[in-house]
Amino acid sequence: MRKDGHIHTPYCPHGTKDSFKEYVENAIFLGFDEISFTEHAPLPVGFLDPTPAKDSGMPANKIETYLHDIEMIKKEYCSQIKINSGLEVDFIEGYEEETREFLTIFGPNLDDAILSVHFLKHDNEYDCMDYSPQVFGEMVKKYGSVEAVYKKYYETVMKSVNADLGHYKPKRIGHITLVHKFQKKFPVLSSFESEINELFITIKRNGYELDYNGAGTAKPLCQEPYPPDWVVDKAIAMGIPLIYGSDAHQKKEMGQGRQFMKI
Repeated sequence: MRKDGHIHTPYCPHGTKDSFKEYVENAIFLGFDEISFTEHAPLPVGFLDPTPAKDSGMPANKIETYLHDIEMIKKEYCSQIKINSGLEVDFIEGYEEETREFLTIFGPNLDDAILSVHFLKHDNEYDCMDYSPQVFGEMVKKYGSVEAVYKKYYETVMKSVNADLGHYKPKRIGHITLVHKFQKKFPVLSSFESEINELFITIKRNGYELDYNGAGTAKPLCQEPYPPDWVVDKAIAMGIPLIYGSDAHQKKEMGQGRQFMKI
């Protein structure tokens, strides 16, 4: 079965206004049997989005309409493609309780979900690590080195895997090597293989799966999927499931990177 398990929608504040119908029609054209709409969930209550436009997550007052719209499109295309209601939920260090409360309320309405790290905490301040090369460069200065940013990222991903987010915690870990997004501009010498090994041991123990994300192949400063092949090989060897996701923020990005991938 061909599945795209990571698709954004017109509800994304920093994405396209392509309609649900346009996404679904394109999925059918591309030959997908199943898709998951996984819009960025509203950020936790009390968290201040550090991005300039404050547009990292769906507005909280839109989520019920978002879920309703997916239910409508599910019914319209039920004979042609399987459509899942989902969210991409941010793990934000220090906001675990708020995230757990959110998932307790909305988790029962979800068919699918992804847990991702975009924000890193440093000296009680947060940065959106993947926002831009400029922000990443500022983080390198703040942390002291590129390696220190990577180290903090993998530490935070481990915290997300271990976090108690309740019964409806997402079981798929999003773009696990997202910190590589700007690697062509900010090269790193370490592979962080030991950190990834520890992550995989914990992911395997918890029965979680990985987002096999094609978006990195389209990023000029990355040019590889999240995760790259050598990490994929480790996951496969350990029996950790990988679910392809285009991470499309517009309909034309659906299927991106799929041709380079091993699954």
